[in-house]
Amino acid sequence: MDLKTAVKSYQFAERAKSELIICSHLVTALAGFPDAEKVGARRMLVMVLDSVRAELQFAYRGTELTEFRKAIDLMSEAISLTESDQYGSASLRLSESISMVTTAAQGAWQVLGEHGLL
Repeated sequence: MDLKTAVKSYQFAERAKSELIICSHLVTALAGFPDAEKVGARRMLVMVLDSVRAELQFAYRGTELTEFRKAIDLMSEAISLTESDQYGSASLRLSESISMVTTAAQGAWQVLGEHGLL
């Protein structure tokens, strides 16, 4: 990975990681909502998840790292599972997505460190 890609990858990954952690908390919280509130809350959550997936797509286009591509696929699965009220499985996919972007950040961190930027 070249230095320019490392900088972009690290920035994208750290931002995505924060967003994915928030999404994971929201999915977990949704499971405890009263039935009367779940429909609207689920719609809003799916919109948030879709926005984070769009951010991951932007990261992938900017870096072409396979970890971002895998995170996008996992987000798509999490969205489908959330729409199907399978919150535990959706949370698991989000955790896997967090692992993917953490791996991207780790690789970028290594390159940045080798260049004395960290």
